[in-house]
Amino acid sequence: MLTATLGSIDVAVHNQAILGEAPIWDQQTQRLIWVDIIGKSIHFYDPATEEDRAVMVGPPVGSVAPRRSGGLVAATSEGISLLTPNGSLDPLVRMAFDTRRSRMNDGKCDALGRYWTGTMALDHVTPDSSLYKVDPELRVTTMLTGVVVSNGLGWSPDNSKLYYNDTIARYVEAFNFDLADGTIWNRRHLIDFSEGPGVPDGMAVDAEGCLWIAAWGGWCIRRYQPDGALDRIIELPVAKVTSCCFGGKDLSELYVTTSRHELAESDLARQPLAGSLFRFEPGVQGLPTGHFAG
Repeated sequence: MLTATLGSIDVAVHNQAILGEAPIWDQQTQRLIWVDIIGKSIHFYDPATEEDRAVMVGPPVGSVAPRRSGGLVAATSEGISLLTPNGSLDPLVRMAFDTRRSRMNDGKCDALGRYWTGTMALDHVTPDSSLYKVDPELRVTTMLTGVVVSNGLGWSPDNSKLYYNDTIARYVEAFNFDLADGTIWNRRHLIDFSEGPGVPDGMAVDAEGCLWIAAWGGWCIRRYQPDGALDRIIELPVAKVTSCCFGGKDLSELYVTTSRHELAESDLARQPLAGSLFRFEPGVQGLPTGHFAG
């Protein structure tokens, strides 16, 4: 098992996010798109110019996805919305959940353009959150219930498995997945985070089928083999590591979002880079970002 440190990791965007999350790489524009949930903004990072442009959108945004027809959709407190050119959100799909108790959290699109997105309990305790699937015709199907914090998603390179982070339960789950009809079955625990450090937050899957898991509270990203065996730990100088995705022209870079939300002044003094966007070359390529077909 290899452990790396900050020496090989770049800071792409310095200390901009309160709760940086849900990064995706848009192949069409060659930009990284990520959100600041608490900051209620969507960020567009251009590695060619090193410019990070933030668009304030009003409600918290749990995740975003590029559309095949162009533009961007976002998972917000109102459901799935279209980001308009002027930065406002135009609702497409209303989601039936209690916004006083829950908010949208992580989400991604599968290879056929369905948007999978979940909710999380604001108290981090109540198991009444769900995972939803939104198909291109904007039909919503509830795929899982009884979750406290629905989190990171990913698919195996052959699309035969769906991976899912159940944060509060501290498990990375695996399901059999049928790409043609978007069904999942045979849920099982793939990785147990109960011994820590940290809990599973966002994830990315590489071209070799390995899972890169952000460890919230764990100061690291961990790489796991498809059978759940720990392969590598990438240490970071911040505790609240939130998510990751592959990007760059050949998908050979890993971008990592982080958070400074609810850190005390003493913690921030120890973690001056908390809330930054990091980037490094992990030595393996990733899989392309799924685009919403709706």
